Amino acid sequence: MMIIRNIYFFVFFFLLFSCEKTKLKTLEPIPAPEEYVLNIPTYYPNKFIPADNPLTKAGVELGRHLFYEKKLSKDNTLSCGSCHFQRLAFTDGLTKSVGINGKIGKRNAMSLTNLVFLNKNFFWDGRANSVEHQAIFPILDSLELNETLENIVQKIRNDSKYTELFKFAFGNSEINSDKIIKAIAQFERSLISINSKYDKYLRSEATFTAQEKLGLLLFTTHPDGNLPSLRGGNCSDCHAGVLQTDNNLRNNGLEFNDNIKDKGLENITGKATDKGKFRVLSLRNIELTAPYMHDGRFSTLEEVLEHYNEHVKFGQNSNADVLMLASNSPGSLPQNLNLSPNEVTAIIAFLKTLTDTEFINNPKFKDPNSH
Repeated sequence: MMIIRNIYFFVFFFLLFSCEKTKLKTLEPIPAPEEYVLNIPTYYPNKFIPADNPLTKAGVELGRHLFYEKKLSKDNTLSCGSCHFQRLAFTDGLTKSVGINGKIGKRNAMSLTNLVFLNKNFFWDGRANSVEHQAIFPILDSLELNETLENIVQKIRNDSKYTELFKFAFGNSEINSDKIIKAIAQFERSLISINSKYDKYLRSEATFTAQEKLGLLLFTTHPDGNLPSLRGGNCSDCHAGVLQTDNNLRNNGLEFNDNIKDKGLENITGKATDKGKFRVLSLRNIELTAPYMHDGRFSTLEEVLEHYNEHVKFGQNSNADVLMLASNSPGSLPQNLNLSPNEVTAIIAFLKTLTDTEFINNPKFKDPNSH
C-alpha cells in the first residue's frame, strides 16, 4: 500500500508540475513590437503617424498579409491588392477599377505611394481624413469589396495563420476590425518611394540630361501672360515640393461647368463652388500609373500635357483653379500654356525621372503568397 500511495503522490506532483510549467509558458510575456524604421531623406516633409497606431515590424507584416487577403471581399475573390499592383506603383492600369462580380467602379484607382506624408484629403473627392479612414471605404463599397467589418473579422478569426500575426503585432491574439484596419494602414504607410532618379539628382548622386533639366525648369516656372518670353508649364503650383502635390482639391478645367457629371468635392460639401474639384495627385511614378485623371480619360502623358497646353475649359462661372491663371497680375484671365512640342517632350522627360524602380520591386511590398 505504501508503494502504491507513493506512486499516486509521484504522479500527482508530476502532473501538478507539468501544469504549472505549461502555465508559465503561457504567461511568458510577448515581446514588445519592434519599431518599423522609415529611412527618409531630410528633404522630405514630416511624417503623419498617429500615436495610437505606430509603425512596427510585426504590424506592417500583418498589414501586408491583410492587404493581399481576399477574405476581405464578400465572395473571397478580391483584396486591396487586386486594384493596387506594385508594378504599377499601386494602381491597376484601368480607366475605372473593377470590383466584386465585375462591377465597374466610379473612378480611377489612385496610387498608394507616400501616404505617410499626408494627413487629409484621401480619395479623389477628399472624403477620408486619415489612412485608417481611407482603408475602410473599399471594404464596405458595394462596387469594390462589398463586405462588412463583422464578416471579415469572423473570416480572419477562422484562419489559424493570423493568430500569431495578431499576437506579435498587437500584444495579444484578439482579432477585431480596429486592429485589421490599423494593420492595413501601417502597411500602406510603409509604401514610400524615395529613390527615383529625381531623388538621386537632389542628393547629387545622379545628373540630369539637358532635356530633363529643361523639363524641370518648365515644370517649376509659372508663365506670365504679360511677359511672353517667360514660358513655363505651371505644374509645380499644384504639384508642389518633393512629393509633387500640395494635396489639395482643385478644378483643373477638364470640363465646362454644365458638362461636369462627376461633381467631385461638391458631392461631399454640397457647395456649388466645389464642383469638379478633385485631389491633386502626387506625380511620383507617374510614368507607371496611366490612365490619368479621376475618370482615366487620358491614356498617355502626352494627352495630359495636351490638355493643359491647348484644351483647358474655362466656361462661364467656371471653378477652374486660380493657380491656372496666366498671370498673377490683377484682371489676368485663364489661358492655355502654348508650350512648343519640344517643351512638352522636355516636361515628360522630367516626369519620367520620378519613376522609382526600387520601389516597384521592393520585396517588402510584395504579396506574401506570391512565388
